[in-house]
Amino acid sequence: MADVRTMAAPAGRRGTFISLEGIDGCGKSTQATLLADRLEAAGHEVVRLREPGGTAIGEKIRKILLDPQNGAMADECELLLYEASRAQLVREVVAPALARGAVVVCDRYLDSTYAYQAGGRGLDASLVSRCNELGSCGVLPDRTLVLDLGCEDALARATAGGADRLEQEGMRFQERVRAAYLRLAKAEPARVRVVDAVGSVEDVAGRVDAALRDVVVPCRCGDAGVAHE
Repeated sequence: MADVRTMAAPAGRRGTFISLEGIDGCGKSTQATLLADRLEAAGHEVVRLREPGGTAIGEKIRKILLDPQNGAMADECELLLYEASRAQLVREVVAPALARGAVVVCDRYLDSTYAYQAGGRGLDASLVSRCNELGSCGVLPDRTLVLDLGCEDALARATAGGADRLEQEGMRFQERVRAAYLRLAKAEPARVRVVDAVGSVEDVAGRVDAALRDVVVPCRCGDAGVAHE
């Protein structure tokens, strides 16, 4: 398993870094957007990001990674492209945002690489861990939420409008990815929390808030929201 617990936080870090994870179709992108909205309403500066992407360079890499026409892509090539996009995102956006005290909400981060490339593809976990350390530049989320949903329901959602290159891998691939996420949560319970993604959007949002109460610094403005107990 990828052991990222020893990675150092960036010097001068003052902000909070939250990542949302899960298999395709679990609802994490919806919850990331709603969470960012609630944090902004509470008075925080929020930086909303997605992986791969989030920068001009990263968005170009994203197109390559998700293009169904790139079915011949080698697993090692896929891994390194994800890490390249991540390194650019951290250096250009994440680290500066944390240094000035912002809350970063990222739709996927390095735990996706463990789940998909080690769990789904079967690449050596220690190799993926070393690549994650390089690609993340040593920057870990303060809290990672894994939105957990059954693979059949999630894949049906994800592919309703067509499937990208990874969604085309099918049910068994998604099952391996989900199992990897659950292993990760057991290995790193202080950082990684599983959130039940079954139910209404509002129900899941409530569970997201509950899983973040100990990591989001309350806003001085005094508004209600996820930042308050």
